[in-house]
Amino acid sequence: MAEQKDGNGTAYDHHDPARGQARRMRRLVDIRPQRASRLLLGALPIVALLLVYLLASEARHAANPADKVLPTFAAMAQAAHDFTTQRDPATDRILLVADTLASLYRLGIGLAIATATALILGLLLGTVPLARALLGPMVAIIAVIPPVAVLPILFIVLGLDEASKIALIAIGIAPFMTRDLTGFVTGLPAEQFAKAQTLGANSWQLAIRVALPQLMPRLIEALRLSMGPAWVFLIAAEAVASDVGLGYRIFLVRRYFAMDIILPYVAWISLLAILADALLMAISRRGFPWAHGAGR
Repeated sequence: MAEQKDGNGTAYDHHDPARGQARRMRRLVDIRPQRASRLLLGALPIVALLLVYLLASEARHAANPADKVLPTFAAMAQAAHDFTTQRDPATDRILLVADTLASLYRLGIGLAIATATALILGLLLGTVPLARALLGPMVAIIAVIPPVAVLPILFIVLGLDEASKIALIAIGIAPFMTRDLTGFVTGLPAEQFAKAQTLGANSWQLAIRVALPQLMPRLIEALRLSMGPAWVFLIAAEAVASDVGLGYRIFLVRRYFAMDIILPYVAWISLLAILADALLMAISRRGFPWAHGAGR
């Protein structure tokens, strides 16, 4: 079949348009932007979104200067100045600092408990078939229970203090992480375990020396994927029963339609989540560079 070239020099088949289209698509998917280009492309949707918000906000305030649904950037800046300078009467701390520290404390403890639980159970269920047969169904059942539905039970059993909020985070993400880690361990090549056993390794050594080193990057990846749900559970718990915290503050000012406070708080939570994700990624790349091969 005769091949021709288009105006860009891309070869295509004159008698087989589908084949020519496939070649052009292969060139498209092979385009890999450089670092500067990736940053620019990533910034474009954010800038576009901010521009759309700016135009919509200005239009609403032109029609109704008292509009609270889409506050202006100036109004949000003033609100941000207020909650970064005013102090909480109960703690004598700046509002944003007090809320952030309270939320990060609950989130950190909950994530630590969930991560430790998932690591232990993931290793156990992944390396010991008997344990997987015994505990696997229970983990699967707990994983499909909506965590927020358990919140009233936690409040009744554990009270309204920190324990119930931390427990919600741990219960919400530990089963997912456990199932993910278990699946990863069971997917490791059987030859690795067989070779270790021929060298005299026992069950404990198989878990610690063979499975655990390969599991650590996956553990960090599972933790990264769990950060979003963990924030949801935290905010839900703080909204129901709390007197300090980022979620508490958002739902408190909701009564007054204070979008000029809500939106900066949401942006602050997003920034914290992005920083945590970047930190975990840096730890994974520094500690386990072999797990981050060249990808698309």
